[in-house]
Amino acid sequence: MKHHSKKWTAAALLLTVLTSTACGNAGSTEDTASAASDTKIKVSFYSYNLAIASQVPGTEKLIREFEEAHPNIDIEPIPVSSTDINSKVQADIVAGSTPDIAQITFDGLDFAVNNFNAKPLEDIVPADELASNFQGFSENGLKLGQLNGKTYGLPFTFSTPVLFYNADLFKKAGLDPEQPPKSWEEVKEYGLQIAKSSGASGVHVGGATGGDWIIQALIGSNGGRVLSEDRTTLQFGQPEAIGAIQMWQDLIASGANGKLNDGEAIEAFSQGKVGMLLFTSALQSSLLAAAEGGGWELKAGKMPSFGDRETTPVNSGSALFILSDDKEKQQAAWEFLKFATSERGYTIITSEIGYLPLRPAIVDDPAYLKDWVEANPLIKPNLEQLESLKPWVSYPGTNWKQIETILNDAVSEAIISQGDIAPIMRGAEERAQALMP
Repeated sequence: MKHHSKKWTAAALLLTVLTSTACGNAGSTEDTASAASDTKIKVSFYSYNLAIASQVPGTEKLIREFEEAHPNIDIEPIPVSSTDINSKVQADIVAGSTPDIAQITFDGLDFAVNNFNAKPLEDIVPADELASNFQGFSENGLKLGQLNGKTYGLPFTFSTPVLFYNADLFKKAGLDPEQPPKSWEEVKEYGLQIAKSSGASGVHVGGATGGDWIIQALIGSNGGRVLSEDRTTLQFGQPEAIGAIQMWQDLIASGANGKLNDGEAIEAFSQGKVGMLLFTSALQSSLLAAAEGGGWELKAGKMPSFGDRETTPVNSGSALFILSDDKEKQQAAWEFLKFATSERGYTIITSEIGYLPLRPAIVDDPAYLKDWVEANPLIKPNLEQLESLKPWVSYPGTNWKQIETILNDAVSEAIISQGDIAPIMRGAEERAQALMP
C-alpha cells in the first residue's frame, strides 16, 4: 500500500471535513485459510476518509493491519471526496473499471443498489457466517445499510448530531456548564444569555447545506418525515416539517443563532466566539485541539428536543459496498469488510479517525475502547444517541441528489427569511415530487 502525507492548513482541514460530512469479527477460520494461500488478490477501495487529511493516518492503519493479517489480499486505496464518489463510481462502471469496494454515504443507498449493482451480503456470505458476524453490531446501525430486507452496505464511518458547547462562555453567562440545554426552547434562552453576556454568538445550528441529514433529524424530532413509508411521496412541506424549520428561523430572528455559514461558524466556535454548535460528532478531535490551544473547555450534549417529543437523531457517515462481479474478489472484499467493522476495526475508527463504534460492547472492554472512552468523555452523548437513531433517508430514483439539494436550498432560504416559511417548504416539496420516479 502506498502512503502519502501532506501538510494541511486548519482551513483546508475544515473544508474537507465539511464536504465529507458531514462510520465482523476478525480471526475466523476462513481468515486463517485465506492467509495461508499464495495467491495475491488485489481489491480496489474507493474511500472518502482517505481524502480527508485528519482521517488518512487512521484509515491507512486500518488497511495496513488488515493486510498484515491477510498477506494474500492487497487493498488498493483510492481517495475520492464524498461529494464526488457517486459520480466517480458511476463513471468508472461505465468505463468498465468498477471498484471492488466503495465507501458511499447513506443518502446514496437507493442509488447504489439500483444503479451500481451493489451486492447484498446475503448473496455473498453464508447465512450462518453473516448472522455470527452481525452479533454485537448495533441493531439501529445495521439497518442503515439495508434496503428491501437485504444488507447492501455494511455501516462503516458514522456520526450523529451533537451539541458541542463552550463551558467558559456558559459560566460567563451564568449558566451551569454541567447542564446543557435539553430542548430547543432552552437553546434559544441560553443562546440569548450568551450573546448578551459576552458578545459571542449564542448558537449555530449546522447542516442547512452539504447534505440533509441534520435537517432530517430536526424534522423527525418534531414528528415529521421527509419521505412517506412507502417511499413514493415527499413530505417536507407538511406541518411538522415546517414547524421544525420555523424553530430554526426563530433562533436566527431572535439573535440567539448568528448568520454565519457552517464553515465560518465552525471556525468561530474553534476560536471561542460561539457558545453552542450543533453539528457532526466527527468534529470532536479538531474542536478539542482548538479548545486546548485557545485555553477554553469544550463539552458536549445530546441533540435538543422539541418540547416533550422524543428526539430522533439521524446519522451522517457511510457504508462499505461490494460492487465487484468477480467471486474471488467478492470474498476478499468481505474479509476486509469484516475486519474494518470488527472490534479491532472500530477501535481504530473511533480512537484514531473519530467516528462512532457500531459494536457498542467494546466501549466497556479494556481490550478495546474502555480506557479511551474514559479519557474522552465527550463521546458519551454520541454513543447514547445510538439508542434513538433513525436512518438517513435515501431518496429513490436517479434524481435523489437533486431532491436533497432542493430541500437544502429551501431550508437555507427559509431560516433567514421573514414571515411565513410554509410557501417555501411546500413549493420545494412540489418541485421535488416532480423528480420522483
